[in-house]
Amino acid sequence: MDTRIALIGIIVENEECVEQLNKLLHEYGEYIIGRMGIPYRKKEINIISVAIDAPQDVINALSGKIGRLNGISAKTVYSNVKNTQ
Repeated sequence: MDTRIALIGIIVENEECVEQLNKLLHEYGEYIIGRMGIPYRKKEINIISVAIDAPQDVINALSGKIGRLNGISAKTVYSNVKNTQ
């Protein structure tokens, strides 16, 4: 199965949706390499980066679901490295 390595950048402006975001990340946990969250208290937002190694359709599905959450934005950057497993 071909997989891609990507980084999903997430900005959380609505803390009420954090539980839904965490559920999604847990659901896709088998593909997640790691994640880092930075609270930016001065602006009352949270910045999260998620490194993922998964088939492209899985990455797209996760990024799309995150982006549809109210008050949460997500953008994905792909590596040119493809893995065949």
